[in-house]
Amino acid sequence: MESEDWGVLKSFLPEDWSAQAAGSGALKGLRQDKSPEKLLRTLMLHVACGFSLRETVVRARQADLASLSDVALMKRLRKSREWLQGLCVALFRERGLAVGPCGGRQFRLFDATHVKEPGKTGSLWRIHYAVCIPSLVCDFFKVTETEGKGTGESLRQIPITAGDHILVDRGYSTAAGLHHVAACQAYACVRLNPNSVPMVDDAGRAFCLNQHLRGLTQPGQVGCWPAWVPDGVATPLPVRICAARKSDAAIQLAHRRLRDRAARRGSALQPDTLFHAEYIIVATTFPPSDFPAADVLECYRMRWQIELVFKRFKQIAQLGHLPKHDDESAKAWLYGKLFAALLTEKIIFHAKAISPWGYDLLRCAPPQPLA
Repeated sequence: MESEDWGVLKSFLPEDWSAQAAGSGALKGLRQDKSPEKLLRTLMLHVACGFSLRETVVRARQADLASLSDVALMKRLRKSREWLQGLCVALFRERGLAVGPCGGRQFRLFDATHVKEPGKTGSLWRIHYAVCIPSLVCDFFKVTETEGKGTGESLRQIPITAGDHILVDRGYSTAAGLHHVAACQAYACVRLNPNSVPMVDDAGRAFCLNQHLRGLTQPGQVGCWPAWVPDGVATPLPVRICAARKSDAAIQLAHRRLRDRAARRGSALQPDTLFHAEYIIVATTFPPSDFPAADVLECYRMRWQIELVFKRFKQIAQLGHLPKHDDESAKAWLYGKLFAALLTEKIIFHAKAISPWGYDLLRCAPPQPLA
């Protein structure tokens, strides 16, 4: 008998979730029960609950969901990659985020997160991934250790194609990274960390970032200034520094977070740190003819909106087991984790803001048999 919890959870799934299973090939090769519902529940035991492959197949057998080996489950996860990706895209559409053709431009979001294997002695790994925006396709994935040379967040970790438009946070804000993207004939928009990116003006003098920022006195006011980024080897790279002042409420929140973090670490806050927190500042090599300053900031804002979802994804990813057997199964696992995070956000939103009973009555109709 279907449990009440699953019935409620199913009401939050995209409307065409079962049709997507058949269309994506996720059910291909199943000899007995071709139920997309049972398959999804089995996959969620692994990717959402964090059970290992072996524990998942035992629980699935006991719950009469599936009878398969851990190797077969890994293969089924790999075949479900396109389905899980489609479910993520559908949930993004429900949130009002555009997903679809990107007008000939490929925007790519680079990020990295940590995943710990289960158990007291489980190894800690860093996942480097690249996601295309707005199609939400994960087009590259790599796992490295968390310590040692060549393991940190870097724009060199992921292959870059000529013409790519890359959006990254301040963890990737380095002079070497910007020069690397330019050498690949691609473009970057990075949240600026002034301490890690030396800049000069057209006369070769140190770029006076604070002086420029002080000219932005109203919330939403946008500024844009040319600068050059030397790296000690190549010719200084021309960039644009685009910035917008935050609202007073956003500034107070940013300052409070900085002070709380400094208190936890027992460190002193620098005046420049508090000052820079009053603005959104990005450095970009996007062509000015195609991307005025306001458009550059809107592009970064698009990335920031999706970053809110990835924050939940990262939290959930801490709990799971990373299948490192091959890229396809690892990508499917990533999509499963992201799907669980998006579904969690949707449930929380409904419970808090829409229906006092926590679900949509119209979506909880009795299940219909599949043809």
